Amino acid sequence: MATTIGPPIPQSVTTPMMMKVSVAITFGGRLCVSVRDYYCYKLQMRPGIFNPILFGKRLFQQFAVDTYIKIENSRLDYIWGHQDKIRADLYQGLVDSLHAGEGRADSVGKQSFPLPDIQEEYDTSIGVTREIFEESTIELNVEDTYLSDSLNSDQRAAYDEIMSAIDRDEGGVFFVDGPGGTGKTFLYRALLAMVRGQKKIAIATATSGVAASIMPGGRTAHSRFKIPLGIDDGGFCSFTKQSGTAKLLQSASLIIWDEASMTKRQAVKALDNSMRDVMSRPDLPFGGKTVVFGGDFRQVLPVVRKGSRAQIINSSLRRSYLWDSMRHLKLVRNMRAHSDPWFAEYLLRIGDSKEETNRDGEVRLPDEICVSRTGKDTDLDTLIDNTFPSLDANTSDPDYITSRAILSTRNDCVDRINLKMISRFQGDEMVYHSFDCAVDDPHNYYPPEFLNTLTPNGLPPHVLKLKINCPVILLRNIDPANGLCNGTRLVVRGFQRNVIDAEIVLGQHAGKRIFLPRIPLCPSDDEMFPFQFKRKQFPIRLSFAMTVNKAQGQTIPNVGIYLPEPVFSHGQLYVALSRSTARKNVKILAVPDAGNKKRNSDDSKKKSSTSSKNESCDYPVGTYTKNIVYKEILTS
Repeated sequence: MATTIGPPIPQSVTTPMMMKVSVAITFGGRLCVSVRDYYCYKLQMRPGIFNPILFGKRLFQQFAVDTYIKIENSRLDYIWGHQDKIRADLYQGLVDSLHAGEGRADSVGKQSFPLPDIQEEYDTSIGVTREIFEESTIELNVEDTYLSDSLNSDQRAAYDEIMSAIDRDEGGVFFVDGPGGTGKTFLYRALLAMVRGQKKIAIATATSGVAASIMPGGRTAHSRFKIPLGIDDGGFCSFTKQSGTAKLLQSASLIIWDEASMTKRQAVKALDNSMRDVMSRPDLPFGGKTVVFGGDFRQVLPVVRKGSRAQIINSSLRRSYLWDSMRHLKLVRNMRAHSDPWFAEYLLRIGDSKEETNRDGEVRLPDEICVSRTGKDTDLDTLIDNTFPSLDANTSDPDYITSRAILSTRNDCVDRINLKMISRFQGDEMVYHSFDCAVDDPHNYYPPEFLNTLTPNGLPPHVLKLKINCPVILLRNIDPANGLCNGTRLVVRGFQRNVIDAEIVLGQHAGKRIFLPRIPLCPSDDEMFPFQFKRKQFPIRLSFAMTVNKAQGQTIPNVGIYLPEPVFSHGQLYVALSRSTARKNVKILAVPDAGNKKRNSDDSKKKSSTSSKNESCDYPVGTYTKNIVYKEILTS
């Protein structure tokens, strides 16, 4: 039926009954609209249609005034002619209010909501700082209290020495050194459970958010100790002597800093300087507190932008004046790969740079972990199929999704894999676009179209494609005390226009549902661009694939490794291979270095002139790749 314009039917705004009047109603057998909706239609801007009314200038103003008068007259006429209906409607509302238990006339028609239950959280009147309250109320896992009974000999020796220093309150600085998988986190959990079980305060931190999330009460060191990002020699943490953080450090019996091999020595020095001041004991490291550092210098070292090999090594903890004052505790036995002793030994040879190399300095990868390479784009699909088998049947299983990942060395490779994976993932796709701008750019030298093409390290992409149950990783410390820190892995459970419903799937807060908002984000490196870049987007990325650096500190039972180019930094190959528990759970796609392929081609032309004795020295056919190890960081 065609819509026609009939007599003025007012749009009521006074009573609930009148608000139920439909936009299109029947009048005298015709379908009609209200006066207000008619004029809304006349004033509406429609693409491709020229509306002369909108260009009438003063005539348009007069038209708008006349329109308002007509609408008001129509509304008042309706009220005047329908008093019986309006009064009946108000009377019915009064009856409903009385039935609902409302006894006051001034509350009739006002909607009320029950207040949420009061939770027993931090109260400023108890005289305890929030930081101390949060640490002292960390829920103790009953299973962790029995971990000390399951320590191996190396772990037991370290545990006893550290607990002895705590019990005697004599302080001390320790460094737990062990390859990936030797049970450093297991040792930390046993220490934390024992100290907290004695009603003492133990602070658990780590350089990376991933490593922090798997320790009870874990926080990133930078967020817990208020360490500035751009720290120099001689710097201090950004908390005062009267702050809650200072009082927390004064009360702590144990401080743990995991993955310390990844942090710059200047950050550790800043904490040392601040604690000497807070404890008023400038002659003792960390003011005489018991501090336990942990890490593995075979793994990735601190990131120094455009830094040389010497600069990277010089920024590590081993070059700190505190290194010689630390008591070194070594863990040797690999607990992660105990079911595959050969693989554990192979990992150590890779990490120590003792694995045999070919003439190009490349190591051979075990044949059973290598994906056959054809040189086609389908090679990556083969790696994905090996890492995520039966994906369609397991999209709703969080254990399946979070127990596997593909690692690569560069962000562009990671983004490429994530886009492939989200297109394979079942479900309806939700696309979120970011709002990008250059701060203080009044002349628009950097238009949004250009800014949208940028994806700096640590920022989400401009186009964020998500589906229900897909895995994501958090890129910022939003609420570390409740598990929302940089590196937290989540699964998407729902979408809204400006919020994402997600569930934490790993660590002590696993199972907690949270809501993520859009927030303004800036690159951590101010020198990355000649302008200050700001992006408003959800602070997450897809985590089907992640960089090797992001994966350090966590165990991933099933790992795929994608190396379209050789590794470019110390420890990357070792970290990638050591994330899994056995060689059968690792698959790697390594593309030979183009430069080496050319040299090999040249060498093959010279083989005809070599003797059979030299030919017997050729290395076996297989997959080879580069392994970068800074030996001086391991022996100094």
